[in-house]
Amino acid sequence: MNLLTNFTGSLKSEFKGYNKSSFVKDLMSGITVAAVALPLALAFGVSSGATAAAGLVTAILGGLIMSFFSGASFQISGPTGAMTAVLVTIAAKYGMQGILLATFIAGIFLVAAGFMKLGRVIYLIPSSVMTGFTSGIAVIIALGQLDNFFGVTSRGSIAIEKVASYFIYGFHPNLQAVIVGAAVIVFMLLWPKKFNEKVPSSLVAIVIVAIVVRFVHLDVDVIGDIPRTLLLEDRLSLGGLNYELIRGMLGPAFTIAALCMVESLLCGAAGGKMKDEELDADRELIAQGLGNIVIPIFGGVPATAAIARTSVAIKSGCVTRLTGIIHAVILLLSMFVLGPVMSEIPLSALAGVLLVTAWRMNDFHNIKYIFSHRFKSGIIKFSVTLIATVCLDLTEAIIIGVIISALLVLYNISNIEINVKNADKNRLEQVGIHGHESSDEIKVAYLTGIIFFAVVDQLQKELRAQEKATKVLILSMRGVPSIDLSGVQAMAELVEFMQSHGTIIYITSAQPAVISKLRRGGVIDMIGEENIYQSAENAIEEAYEEL
Repeated sequence: MNLLTNFTGSLKSEFKGYNKSSFVKDLMSGITVAAVALPLALAFGVSSGATAAAGLVTAILGGLIMSFFSGASFQISGPTGAMTAVLVTIAAKYGMQGILLATFIAGIFLVAAGFMKLGRVIYLIPSSVMTGFTSGIAVIIALGQLDNFFGVTSRGSIAIEKVASYFIYGFHPNLQAVIVGAAVIVFMLLWPKKFNEKVPSSLVAIVIVAIVVRFVHLDVDVIGDIPRTLLLEDRLSLGGLNYELIRGMLGPAFTIAALCMVESLLCGAAGGKMKDEELDADRELIAQGLGNIVIPIFGGVPATAAIARTSVAIKSGCVTRLTGIIHAVILLLSMFVLGPVMSEIPLSALAGVLLVTAWRMNDFHNIKYIFSHRFKSGIIKFSVTLIATVCLDLTEAIIIGVIISALLVLYNISNIEINVKNADKNRLEQVGIHGHESSDEIKVAYLTGIIFFAVVDQLQKELRAQEKATKVLILSMRGVPSIDLSGVQAMAELVEFMQSHGTIIYITSAQPAVISKLRRGGVIDMIGEENIYQSAENAIEEAYEEL
């Protein structure tokens, strides 16, 4: 009920003051986004192991359903390059019906994730992991397009196996296909950026190449027939479902749902910064889920929010979610009006578009920052995630990246800094305490870092070493933000050891949360409440008086 109330409230806020001028902006933005989305929808449909028509259906329904229910006004959804990397593997193993069923189940997972408020999970994934993940997907997309680009047929279920088959079984490229694909790449790279904002280079390149191929009669494979209907012949059949089939597709469905969650929420975060609008992450997950439940029933492939199309929408003046809906309507009209024309588009031309898209997917600014500033942990996370993405399942790659990140964080914080100094009169005189001489019988141990299970051995070794000549050991804990159970137990053992050798223990400057845990663990009782001080200077003065 709260979600429905929030949704209607956000719609009222979004369309408050909406007028003819606002609609014109949404209309022009929708047309621009449709021009960008059309070639990508065709390309991603083919490269996913489905058809160009499936890509169009996905973009149309994703635009209609996901834009309407979205957690923000700017999200544009449809088939994406990242998802094709997953779908190729699923298609090779389970066929088109496997993709459709996995998409349907993934939609249910996403709706459940939205209601469970899991939208914030995305912020637990480090940026270097996401950068490596994106670059890995770019590699998979590029490798997956080599067949269409060269006009050949490879063998194998994953991209690396297909590339290897060129060397094992022979490689005989179609020169005409290569020329077409290369022409598209060159055109897209040379097309001026200022024009690209109004007319996307991919669309212009495909139109020109299609015309040339049509009149020159080049021997290249083309997309083929595009049916003029939203209800494709090869669509999900709910009647044939059974428990065993559903159980077998839970793994692929989870992969699709996880990737959709990551990609859509990252897109929302980036778009939110561009438009200065906050994304409702949980509602976005529900929108993505609803879309992916409906899309396979019509024969489409999984859809996610796409940063390329979303950024184009925002830069083109998107005002409300009508931009996404208008872009979907234009794609629908294109399917009926331009179907015969689109069926003549060469597959090698789409491959050229995707190769350029894969290159541009890389976050080169972030990659350069990580490597040029020599952040070793960032380099490791980026590299491991990239390799895992190319060689393993994409969900496994994300999990591996997060685990590596956690281990690196644990390693970085597993060294507590311990500086032990003699109490000296200069320090006391600075704060107005006079009449004392320096003494090596009183030592102050300045602790900096988290006291947890990974540092207790170091803590005990270094502090027990102070026992021989020390009458008073003052533990200055201002730099200790937290302490866990193992840390409390180690402190208790340390206090017991030092006291058994005649050393008095004082604690100073400890954070309230740390003191609370030490008190619950009985450490404060061992030391005595009277030996807890707010500052090291007060503890030093008291130690001199004690001696």
